[in-house]
Amino acid sequence: MTQTDWSIQEIARLTGTTSRTLRHYDDIGLLPPTRIAANGYRHYDDGALVRLQRILLLRELGLRLPAIGEVLENETDAAGALTSHLEWLRQERERLARQIVSVETTIETMKGGGELMAENMFDGFDHTQYKDEVERRWGADTYASSDAWWRGMSDTERAEWKATTAGLARNWSTAAAAGVAPESAEAQELAARHVAWLTGVPGTPASVPGGDVGAYVLGLGDMYVADERFAANYGGEAGATFVRDALRVYVERSL
Repeated sequence: MTQTDWSIQEIARLTGTTSRTLRHYDDIGLLPPTRIAANGYRHYDDGALVRLQRILLLRELGLRLPAIGEVLENETDAAGALTSHLEWLRQERERLARQIVSVETTIETMKGGGELMAENMFDGFDHTQYKDEVERRWGADTYASSDAWWRGMSDTERAEWKATTAGLARNWSTAAAAGVAPESAEAQELAARHVAWLTGVPGTPASVPGGDVGAYVLGLGDMYVADERFAANYGGEAGATFVRDALRVYVERSL
């Protein structure tokens, strides 16, 4: 018969956590036991184990316990949430696999005394792939200014900008996988960072004094969802939809 009831000691052993941690989760209402035995020991059923798995996954994403509690409280479909998290994990696996290949290539080149190539050292951002969309929506001058800015950078500056871009995308993907609400403080902080990031690109409506920043941000949000190339930066269509919705709230409140 499949076991459907585990003691706190068994759960601690299976998860690599401690009984003290599990008791703390109970104390703050994050993971109450399913029942308490006559000897006072806490016991957990299948549903509690699924909830604990979500808690541990969200902890790995860097969320604090109060934020995890908020996510779980608003979660109505545990299987759906885990499916979204699984997709994020697969995206992370692919990203890490690309980074591993990149680092291995760098090491081999250094050992062999060859010349390091920046385009092989970074999981790059091909700014030209969006040329048609940018020109169609915001004009050729916008693309030309941004392109000149990009080409005028040194390799180090490009690498730093790519790192900032990748970090922001990871933060968005993490928040989306965690089920963060678009109107939440966490999502709005990311939206503010995103708009600030956009203003750093010369020639765009976000960087030009008097430009229609709100319309520009809303247009980009729609593009993130509509184009799978954009959506891939945020873990797929679901992640891109979260980014778009958070940006819409930010525009309504702050722009």
